[in-house]
Amino acid sequence: MAVFKHAYKGYDGPLTPAWSRFLILPRYAIADLRRSRFYSVFFLASMLPPLIFALIIYIQHNLSAIKLLDVRNLIDINAHFFLNFLGWQSMMAFFLAAFVGPGQISPDLANNALPLYLARPFSRAEYVLGKMSVLIILMSFMTWIPGLLLFILQASLEGHGWLGKNLHIASALFLGSWIWILLLSLLALALSAWVKWKPMAGGLLFGVFFVAAGFSGAINGILRTRWGYLINVGHLVGVVWDSLFEQPQRRGSGAVFFRVSRGEDIPIWCCWMALLGICAFCLYLLSRKIRGAEVVR
Repeated sequence: MAVFKHAYKGYDGPLTPAWSRFLILPRYAIADLRRSRFYSVFFLASMLPPLIFALIIYIQHNLSAIKLLDVRNLIDINAHFFLNFLGWQSMMAFFLAAFVGPGQISPDLANNALPLYLARPFSRAEYVLGKMSVLIILMSFMTWIPGLLLFILQASLEGHGWLGKNLHIASALFLGSWIWILLLSLLALALSAWVKWKPMAGGLLFGVFFVAAGFSGAINGILRTRWGYLINVGHLVGVVWDSLFEQPQRRGSGAVFFRVSRGEDIPIWCCWMALLGICAFCLYLLSRKIRGAEVVR
């Protein structure tokens, strides 16, 4: 189309800083999720467990409630209490990742939109980081942020001395949450990149967590070994969390949904290596699929 009026001028307004350009992706993705009633209700429902745990902490420090309910010796606010909170919220984050994660990359690949992203001053790493930020932001508000708020509430009600003795709980909450968040984000994005049908990608994420756990139990039972847990993501995360929260290896220790039976745990360094291997494999899958052009043979 011919241009008869040569009045076009280049944009000379303010530019977005290069380090924050990837944030444009979670900005619009979260805005789209807010329009969905299902995701809004689910996210609000995920805030109920933190409220219940906060109520338990408050009741433990309310003299009238203690006398009425006799709950002083019923629930101890310790590392195991916060570990169970992390387990509940991590499962909520898992369901969120299973529903939100598969829709992050697959539509761009199905509609050949990646060249439009990467034709701009936007690298592949920034694209992946932007897509990951959607899950990271949402799951952070479900895991370590309310966890640290509960820790602060307990420290303020318990009084002087408790904070210094239990500071490792706060660091374990933060680090344990980020381990789960990064693992889920990479798994969800890798499946979204390679499986363009969103329901199947979400189902595969459930398979990685639940079906692999069943296979690991079958391997351990048939071969009479415990190394089958290397493919059980829940067991790997549970062992790592137990070490972070300094929990003793007793029968049924660990967070809810991530319990580790006594005598069936594998060395902690093997769990770390397995989790790092899963993350590295997911990054490899993303690097193979996230490209500006696709060569079809």
